[in-house]
Amino acid sequence: MTRQDENAPVTSGFVRSYVITGGRRLPAGDDLALHALVRTAPERTLPPGAGPEVRAIWELCSGGCLSVAEVAGHLGLPVGVARPLLTDLCEQGHLLCRAEQAPAQHVPRATLEKVLHGLETLTIG
Repeated sequence: MTRQDENAPVTSGFVRSYVITGGRRLPAGDDLALHALVRTAPERTLPPGAGPEVRAIWELCSGGCLSVAEVAGHLGLPVGVARPLLTDLCEQGHLLCRAEQAPAQHVPRATLEKVLHGLETLTIG
């Protein structure tokens, strides 16, 4: 290694990610799944001392609900970096987190036909 190489700035994305998250690991399990929706909590303000990434999250989530994956994509951050930041904000009460809606259940065709018939009689009668 030359003297010039020793003084070269570190530009590794890994090092930057480690610094942004404070060395924290991904939340365990489905604590904050990729499809979970987050938004700012009403009447909350930006956390004091917030870094640029947290400020960017705050701005994004102030516009309405976004999924964890969408937040990471908008910020240009790996999901492994965005999730710990979002988890912290949720645990501190700055963001509200909502799990994805449960998938719709199968409704028998006969039930749907009865509903349709009932609606038709309401509009005709």
